[in-house]
Amino acid sequence: MANILVNDGIHPDGKKMMEDAGFTVSTTKIPQEELLEKLSSFDAICVRSATKVRQDLIDACPNLKVIARGGVGLDNIDVDYAKSKSIEVINTPAASSEAVAELAFAHIYSLSRSLHRANREMNEGDFKTLKKAYAKGIQLRGKTIGIIGLGRIGQETARIALSLGMEVKAVDKFIEKASIQLKLGGGATNVAVDISTVSMDEMLSSSDYISVHIPFSGGKPLIGSEEVQKLKPGAILVNTARGGTFDESALLEGLKSGQIGAVGLDVFENEPQPRKELLNHPNISVSPHIGAATSEAQRNIGIELAEKIIKHLT
Repeated sequence: MANILVNDGIHPDGKKMMEDAGFTVSTTKIPQEELLEKLSSFDAICVRSATKVRQDLIDACPNLKVIARGGVGLDNIDVDYAKSKSIEVINTPAASSEAVAELAFAHIYSLSRSLHRANREMNEGDFKTLKKAYAKGIQLRGKTIGIIGLGRIGQETARIALSLGMEVKAVDKFIEKASIQLKLGGGATNVAVDISTVSMDEMLSSSDYISVHIPFSGGKPLIGSEEVQKLKPGAILVNTARGGTFDESALLEGLKSGQIGAVGLDVFENEPQPRKELLNHPNISVSPHIGAATSEAQRNIGIELAEKIIKHLT
């Protein structure tokens, strides 16, 4: 049976599924510089964002049949080249959607109530002074959120927003309309809300919050200086997708001018060493690329990876 290298970790349930299917699964990490020599003995490699699978590595591994990415983005894999060599490239677009959408809203809540700043300052600041300083919070009901990318994660983000009483304005090059199922719970009947996408300019000019959920593989940032000038003044922007989707210099300039009210960043242009101006800015909430880092999402990713690898190798 097949030999699988899981180089960036996997949930135990996913590993067990592959072993139960008869596969040999190695979870001992091979450093990037040693993969050219050692990957040739494996039929499949499973990675996250740390390991790169580029053309030179693919050429050195004629036995490779599957490249699996735990997560959504495939920017660390030469996908087209792999496919040209009849290697299956798979990812897990559904497994972490809820986790990423919830993190986007964690940043939105934090910025709306200045929790990121209050949490830093409570130990050293005067209680009464801080209470007065953070007395102008923002509630979400009735506000408009712009969502860039109406795929699985974008739809989960829209679902949360609609449940909070927000208006959603979505932008997507490939989707004109999506039906969002609100999960009401408590025995209530679920409700479907149809969302039609709008132009980028309309979304930028009318949104109190903007959350981005599209893949990014380089090139021109989606939100740069030109787009910042079109924003509704004081808008709050959140990026839990990929570093580079927002032009970080344009964000800082927008914050300085007041065109941008605040920014939430889970991803950065220069990971794992983000710019200090971003980390120390009082109107930026930051997290260390943890969009899919929940126990539930990691299990879902492991299971989805295992199911797809088993399917392609049996």
